[in-house]
Amino acid sequence: MVAKPIRTIGPLHLEDLEPHRFEDLVRQLLYDFRPWRQLEATGRGGGDEGFDARGWEIVPDAAEIDQPEEDGETSEPSYQDRQWLVQCKREKAIGPGKLVGYLDEVPEDERGNLYGIVFAAACDFSMRARTAFREKVRELGISEAHLWGKAELEDMLFQPKNDHLLFAYTGISLQVRRRSVKTEVRARLAMKRKATRHLREGGEVLIRDAEDDRFPYLDETPDNNNSRGNWMVRHFQGCFHDGLRFQHRRHFAFLDDDGVHWDFAESMDDAAVEGWRNPWAETEDDDARRNARHEAFHAWEALPEKNRAWFEVHTVLPYENIIDIDELGDDAFHGPQIFTTQFYLNSSGPFLRKSFISLHTLEGRWHSQMDSLGHENRVEVFSRDPRKKQFKA
Repeated sequence: MVAKPIRTIGPLHLEDLEPHRFEDLVRQLLYDFRPWRQLEATGRGGGDEGFDARGWEIVPDAAEIDQPEEDGETSEPSYQDRQWLVQCKREKAIGPGKLVGYLDEVPEDERGNLYGIVFAAACDFSMRARTAFREKVRELGISEAHLWGKAELEDMLFQPKNDHLLFAYTGISLQVRRRSVKTEVRARLAMKRKATRHLREGGEVLIRDAEDDRFPYLDETPDNNNSRGNWMVRHFQGCFHDGLRFQHRRHFAFLDDDGVHWDFAESMDDAAVEGWRNPWAETEDDDARRNARHEAFHAWEALPEKNRAWFEVHTVLPYENIIDIDELGDDAFHGPQIFTTQFYLNSSGPFLRKSFISLHTLEGRWHSQMDSLGHENRVEVFSRDPRKKQFKA
């Protein structure tokens, strides 16, 4: 089975945060960790004795006294509150020995009153480091201790309640991404429904660059090899999973009984929309095109019916590149018009770069995407057009 690529978010580079910003991130994640009476950012003021935050957890018996004083200020921590120390390290690696060394920095006079400790770092901890951490906190007589490595911090940041912190410190927002995806899917479905309602399969449709203000008049002398006008009339083929499909080329073709050897009439193209259905169609070579088609048709008609085929190339206009569909048309083109994103020079414009090629006989035998056909299997049933490049499957 071939592995399918998935879209994911890369590792968060928390080690790139400025030291105080990393401390701020950890402290703000702590707000929902316990009910705090006070949580102090001691590391920002200096003289923190190696610890970056200190907090007093309200225990159940003390919750009833958590009332503001008359002047509006919160009461001071009581003797019943649990004291916590928080240490933050923005390092790429911390081994067992170094981790134990940091715990040894807990001041002697703090240890008697200390209930818990949170050690947070922007790196991952090994099993040995985690074991050494637990053993050391037991030795220090600390009742509760938590080791937050990079994995734990990412887990917390990816929770919906912390999406605002994820965005503030990394610029990533899963909620915004979900809304963006939801909006995009709704827009694609709305455009698909509109196309289904207003476009007729096999009918002519005008596809035009919404930013080309030359419409409907073609340039007589375009500059910089630009096209004379960024619009075209195509036959609509239907709605598919990747967008709207249009007939780009259609030729008489031959498919041998073996299903391998084949050919197509490159000198003619029935996909071109001409005459009154396309006001911008070129008319200079009308006689030459009619003669080429007549010659190809005679060669095609002389084939056994089972070997007569159509060689077709289809282009895809992605739903997301459609700005809107005008089902009414205007005085320049009376049929439906599709307004698209910009046609770029020397590119496929609003269409996918990948085109879809098929060869199918009148009896229904067909080869999608030329899976088993190639230039080496092409035989000469129809005359070649010296002006055209040889087809490469």
